[in-house]
Amino acid sequence: MVDKFANYAPHNVTDEELVKLFLESGENRYFEKLYDRYVLKVFKKCLSLTRDASKAEDITHDVFLKLVFKMNTFKKGAKFSTWLYTVTYNHCMDLMRSNRKKVIIVHAEDADCIEHADLDSAFTTEEVNTKILKQALDKLPAEEKALLYMKYMDDRSIRHIATTSQITESAVKMRLLRSREKLRIIYLEISYAVNFGQEL
Repeated sequence: MVDKFANYAPHNVTDEELVKLFLESGENRYFEKLYDRYVLKVFKKCLSLTRDASKAEDITHDVFLKLVFKMNTFKKGAKFSTWLYTVTYNHCMDLMRSNRKKVIIVHAEDADCIEHADLDSAFTTEEVNTKILKQALDKLPAEEKALLYMKYMDDRSIRHIATTSQITESAVKMRLLRSREKLRIIYLEISYAVNFGQEL
């Protein structure tokens, strides 16, 4: 029997259908279609977390290799892109914790995302300077930056962040509050330095 999906272009088959076909048949072509769709997105996410193209490329390969073995844990009814994001984020965070290396969450390519971030209420100024905001974010510890990134740049829910970070929703809210306040203070310090011509 000829597989009705065999000659379809990738856009004619949903991500979730490809997962199902891969699990049922074990044929690499279905996984390769998912790889083609998401490899660049995963790479950009890894790059935004590490700001090192070489490392981001290595981590991207690791994520997809990991995906092959984790595919059977994908839950029916879930959205593949969200699940893949969680796998990618968790893998990057595990590496960050184990290596204890400083990472920069906000990359230059994410400037547009920052402009839409709902962080205005965290500051006393009427407008938020996105350039200064990126500098302020860069001064935060990696896990605090990741938390703010997920909430305000990726628009993730408290529940999703709690599940991804493996902490309670109350803990997420408290950490967001503290991280936002710390970011506000750093932002105001940099703004002051810029306005009065001091060295950052």
